[in-house]
Amino acid sequence: MSRHRDYFNQMAAQWDGICTREGFLRLTHIIAQLDIRPGAAVLDVGSGTGILLPLLTQAVGEKGRIVALDFAEEMLTRAKAKGFAGNIEYIVADSSDMPLPDESFDWAICNAALPHFPDKSKALAEIARVLKRGGKLVICHAQSRQAVNEMHRTIGGAVANDLIPDNGQLRQFLADSGFTGIEIENGTDRYIAIAVRA
Repeated sequence: MSRHRDYFNQMAAQWDGICTREGFLRLTHIIAQLDIRPGAAVLDVGSGTGILLPLLTQAVGEKGRIVALDFAEEMLTRAKAKGFAGNIEYIVADSSDMPLPDESFDWAICNAALPHFPDKSKALAEIARVLKRGGKLVICHAQSRQAVNEMHRTIGGAVANDLIPDNGQLRQFLADSGFTGIEIENGTDRYIAIAVRA
């Protein structure tokens, strides 16, 4: 765990440069398709430097609420420094042990983060805990599953084995964690999995 945290704290300074314009446009399209309603409560799991925050604040509007959560404090320091408008709370915490009340979010968005959860089952169960019944989890990447996994293997080191599970594995993880209505799309330029808290 500390290896992962150290890696992401060290990467924070160059993180925004890794997200290409094309990637951001894909994420914009993904978030727009979700039908997040004004006033919604959204958890941004593995928020990093806050790449999704401008999109999420626009979606939830003035009466909405966003919690940006990440285990790498340097990532959130940079996100906070951007001064995004809106009702955003920044929390440094691990995805498998979140200091958040049960059933408090309508949406949990997990962008480019799932591969980095050391215990995916535990993290997904924890996300299910904080989602309201009928709330939705969205796991997304601005690349295909194969591209993400190959990139992490190529980088090596702390993230060499940080992979998106195959569809069967992910469905099992999600079902075991209390999710239903699981849909997985592995496109050439995006990966999206959506599941509903049962």
